[in-house]
Amino acid sequence: MAITVGQKLPGATMLVMGANGPEAVDLGAKLKGRKVVLFGLPGAFTGTCSVTHLPSFIRTSGKFRAKGVDEIICISVNDPFVLKAWDEATGAGKGGVTLLGDSEGAFTKAIGMDFSAAQIGLLGRSSRYAAVVEDGVVTHVQIDKPGECNISTGEALLEAV
Repeated sequence: MAITVGQKLPGATMLVMGANGPEAVDLGAKLKGRKVVLFGLPGAFTGTCSVTHLPSFIRTSGKFRAKGVDEIICISVNDPFVLKAWDEATGAGKGGVTLLGDSEGAFTKAIGMDFSAAQIGLLGRSSRYAAVVEDGVVTHVQIDKPGECNISTGEALLEAV
């Protein structure tokens, strides 16, 4: 079942690239006591993700902060090496978006947002969604139809909350 309002998000270990290599991030601890925008997308360096989805949250990060959002987190089923390169290429971190790697896709599967499109090389990836999460509980969520990037953008989420 896909992520829903009122759902307590499951615990998960994400990966980021630290100064000495990959480092684990406890997503539950990161969400505890905080208001966070969490969005998922199919993958780093893919067309729509790089040109539309991620940039929409970079553009709106200041407006989300003004609404009391502590952090904007992008979840991608990618390894931390790829996400570090994507961060450097897009300026995501400097633009107010934290990139976290769900390298095994366990979190994405647990919230029912996984999909595969083998014909284009995407296996076990994340569907597009954007959610507001308060203290680990989903208070608002918008899920795009497969192949679309309309209601999960930063602007669309900002307008809805």
